[in-house]
Amino acid sequence: MHPSPSRSLALVAGASLALLAGCGSSSDSGGDGAPASSGSASASASGATISVVASTNVYGDIVKQIGGARTDVTSIISDPDQDPHSYEANTRNQLALSRAKVVIENGGGYDDFVDRMLKSSGSSAEVINVVKFSGKTAPKGGELNEHVWYDFPTVARLADDIAAVLGRADPKDAAAFTANAAAFKSRIAPLEAQEAQIKKEHGGEGIGITEPVPLYMTEASGLVNKTPEEFSEAVEEGSDVSPRVLRETLALYSDKQVKALVYNAQTSGPQTEKVQKAAKAAGIPVVPVTETLPDGKDYLAWMTANVDALASALAK
Repeated sequence: MHPSPSRSLALVAGASLALLAGCGSSSDSGGDGAPASSGSASASASGATISVVASTNVYGDIVKQIGGARTDVTSIISDPDQDPHSYEANTRNQLALSRAKVVIENGGGYDDFVDRMLKSSGSSAEVINVVKFSGKTAPKGGELNEHVWYDFPTVARLADDIAAVLGRADPKDAAAFTANAAAFKSRIAPLEAQEAQIKKEHGGEGIGITEPVPLYMTEASGLVNKTPEEFSEAVEEGSDVSPRVLRETLALYSDKQVKALVYNAQTSGPQTEKVQKAAKAAGIPVVPVTETLPDGKDYLAWMTANVDALASALAK
């Protein structure tokens, strides 16, 4: 789903890029990534690093795990306490994008400011649009779920694509990038296996959501989203939910029609808080999820915690 204008990723006009020309080289603003393998680090003993800009620290972390010290990563959206839909891009972001050799954007309307800034800067960076790469499309009569980083098969294939892009930018270290991607994918496989186990044990059971953020994970786990689409769409777009839809949504919990609520903790508000209270009052477990990396976790640790929490909630 695309954010409404009130929550869109707005480009802030203002200070000239020339005022930022003296800024230091780009660096990852999230600071959450796990170190890459020693093979990649040793390969970076000499030579310039590859400048990479990722629209969020989710993709920034994946790049660091594959590129290691051979990459200099800037993650634009990295605050775990901020709603990514309300992020306001600025001239510092544009400067980083103008200098990037590689850019990774989510696409699907999630971070449109990246394309606008790349176009205005005349960038020649190689761009990975993850939604386009994933092949995900909107269902008939529905909206695209752009939160593709919760789809593990897509992320596994993305690791290979990142390795290939970095390899073209730095051919001498291409083998190290490929090896790091293989190591990363080997840790994705257990997550897919756990989803399959949840499906075996709980397939067909209902859950509630506040936004579509976790749906690729919950659908792969065989779970059925019972939340009215009007509710989750209104929450994602920052608009009000009608009284009728709110009553229908709250009844999922008071009538115990669902086994868990998977709650986007980064976009809470009065309507979602009512849902959370209804779930807790009914004794239904609440599984918090986020759109960007929590402090102190890399992508794999974060997703492992998400799948573990989902499995634990359903087992109660």
